[in-house]
Amino acid sequence: MRRICGFFAASIMFSLVACSAVAQTYPARPVRMMVPFPAGGGSDTMGRIVGSKLSERLGQQIVVENRPGAAGSIGADIVARAPADGYTILLGSTSELVQYPNVNPKIPYDPVRDFAPISLIGTIPLVLVVHPSLPVKNVKDLVALAKARPGEINFGSAGQGATTHLAVELFILITKVKLTHVPYKGSPQAVADLVAGNVQLGIPTMPAALPFIKSGRVKVLAVSTARRASNLPEVPSLNEAGVKGYDAVLWTGILAPTGTPGDVIKRLNEEIAKVLALKDVQDALDRQGAETQSSTPAQFSAFIKAEHAKWAKVVKEAGIRIE
Repeated sequence: MRRICGFFAASIMFSLVACSAVAQTYPARPVRMMVPFPAGGGSDTMGRIVGSKLSERLGQQIVVENRPGAAGSIGADIVARAPADGYTILLGSTSELVQYPNVNPKIPYDPVRDFAPISLIGTIPLVLVVHPSLPVKNVKDLVALAKARPGEINFGSAGQGATTHLAVELFILITKVKLTHVPYKGSPQAVADLVAGNVQLGIPTMPAALPFIKSGRVKVLAVSTARRASNLPEVPSLNEAGVKGYDAVLWTGILAPTGTPGDVIKRLNEEIAKVLALKDVQDALDRQGAETQSSTPAQFSAFIKAEHAKWAKVVKEAGIRIE
């Protein structure tokens, strides 16, 4: 019995020493950060800003890899299947972790079971924008026009079940209008077609839309957050503009495959918190309309579960389903 107990004690001690050794040597090579959306979108921009500084702190390059498609689920699945060694991490977001899983029950990964949350990075406001040819000056005009022309106004999104899709569905539920959805393979394509006038409306992220708002190529009517955004202080929130109860953001965070050593998770969490505390990082994210928000792994896990419940209700009420 003593030999057995001694064996287990030695095994536990060996495991602890091994984990400590992993943490001390990690990372020994570049780390791949999977961004499940095209380059140029809100999530991608945040990931590259944070990834650059994280590379400096870790002493190894953070290699950003864009794998867009299916509302971010393609890139997320790659990470879920990757070795749990800390060398493949996911720049996760609202879309592929809580919204698309509610829309498509057949996705190949479980957003809770298959990922180990590391830290939130921040939140990005969305903006309700229309093509200048649409004869509306504000949200009230848009709602009136949409009710007068049910189904005739098209809106673009980053894909079926993406944040930029469900943000419009929430608008539709509250205002009781009928709009026609045109899904794209990523936000940049959806915004480009909005600028070209191929779709009339969208609720993209602020980083994706801001250059076109400033150049006057799209008209901004409102921001998606509960209060006004610092980058567009003259623009009302949707709630303020009469869409009562509206509040939606794109949040991003870093996750790893389930089974990643706890010491690696802890190291990444600590370094991400230090990166997000840097004034130049905060300023860079602020210029994109993003607000930094770090967390512990446990806080991030609880946040994901709460967001899942919130958007499950929207998906159910809107009757959205991919079979």
